[in-house]
Amino acid sequence: MNEAAANVATALQRPSLAPVWLTVLGICLDLPIFATALWFAQYAAVSPSDFAPLGAASAGFLIAAASIGLLALGEGYRPNVMRKPKHAILRAFLALAGPVMLAGSLVANAWSAEFADFLLASFLALASVIVPLRLIEAQVVDWVIDSGLIQRRAVVAGGGEHAERLIRGLAARTESDVRLYGIFDDRDDDRSPPQVIGVPKIGCYDELIDFARQSEIDMVIISLPLEAEERINWLMMKLKVLPVEVRLSAFSQDYAFSRNERAPLISAIRGTFPAERRLMKRTFDIVFATLALLIVWPIMLGAAIAISLETGGPILFRQKRHGYNDRIIDVLKFRSMYNDTMDPAARRIVTRNDPRVTRVGGFLRRTSIDELPQLFNVLSGDLSLVGPRPHAIDALSSRQERFSSIVEGYSARHRLPPGITGWAQIHGFRGEIDVASKLHARFEHDLYYIENWSIWLDLLILLRTPPSLLRNRTAY
Repeated sequence: MNEAAANVATALQRPSLAPVWLTVLGICLDLPIFATALWFAQYAAVSPSDFAPLGAASAGFLIAAASIGLLALGEGYRPNVMRKPKHAILRAFLALAGPVMLAGSLVANAWSAEFADFLLASFLALASVIVPLRLIEAQVVDWVIDSGLIQRRAVVAGGGEHAERLIRGLAARTESDVRLYGIFDDRDDDRSPPQVIGVPKIGCYDELIDFARQSEIDMVIISLPLEAEERINWLMMKLKVLPVEVRLSAFSQDYAFSRNERAPLISAIRGTFPAERRLMKRTFDIVFATLALLIVWPIMLGAAIAISLETGGPILFRQKRHGYNDRIIDVLKFRSMYNDTMDPAARRIVTRNDPRVTRVGGFLRRTSIDELPQLFNVLSGDLSLVGPRPHAIDALSSRQERFSSIVEGYSARHRLPPGITGWAQIHGFRGEIDVASKLHARFEHDLYYIENWSIWLDLLILLRTPPSLLRNRTAY
């Protein structure tokens, strides 16, 4: 990658703030504030002898949670709504109206004096917190949007007149959150100038993949005419290994590039790891990895003692592997080989009765106990509990073939964070690669997981992992 592209990639090391985080922040603020206001409403509406503080707190929390759920479903936490206080206040009251009236009708006869008192007290209490809260939030969200913190970062594949139309089209949309950081094109300056309306050409097509690996961009926009079908197909094939969204500007008349648009496959490749998925998967990983450590720590302690007693030396083994978006990560394992035969680069595949593996190490590898330290990788964010297994950088088959030479586009399996276990592993595709068909099958299962990911699929894989380890005999 040339110096210009490298400089831009360095400046984009951290991801932009996704709108989902504004939603999370709004919910975290609204839930305790709404619940507190509703507690005071009950205190004001109910006679002192009938008032139960804990019951009122529970009721206030449930009403607030139900209202916030309705508000989120009604897109009341969208940045463009939150930055307009009148709209945000109206949506909040509409979302609260149903749960508050339902709760009031459960504790008092509808339209009775007590019911009316509860409604009036709830309105006054909620208005006293919602109005100032939404006015403040509008100012904050307005600043966040205007400063570009939630922008979608994009680069353009293809320069010239089509890139010029794209840039002008985006500039004409004042509400657009797409910001362009550079153009990649193979053509010379006559057909694709070094700069198009202030957006510089920073590299060629072959450098685009490396740029997307080293930076946190959200979108690649192909600005080529539909007549250039062969070039577009070639670019789409190259870009499908990336986790970012790919759009064709020729399919967008107004250059809106909506986040919710369901474009046909030919006009868009959907991103495989957007912010909403990151949040759900990260929360899942932290919760279940913490629970797993609380359960398996005695096994990990026993493994550490056994390794130390048998061979001495380090207990843990670090190996560099491919992580999310093909980035390099350090993965932890219990050491299963003798000190002087360790292979951090994994240049030699471990085979049956491999003399480098210790007796304790053989047992740890067969039972996958050697993988348990990777729970700390999960907590640090390098790994996920479930995902395509991370292979060593120089991983080779038992025939000394690089995995990338066996399967074309092999790095496409890095479009989600790698995991300790995965869809391929529970179907028996783990351990030694002695024939190409095993790697192809593993790759196909990984792609199935990436395209069909859900929290429920992750949970299913976790539940099926222990039985699959008992059945599997391919790990040595």
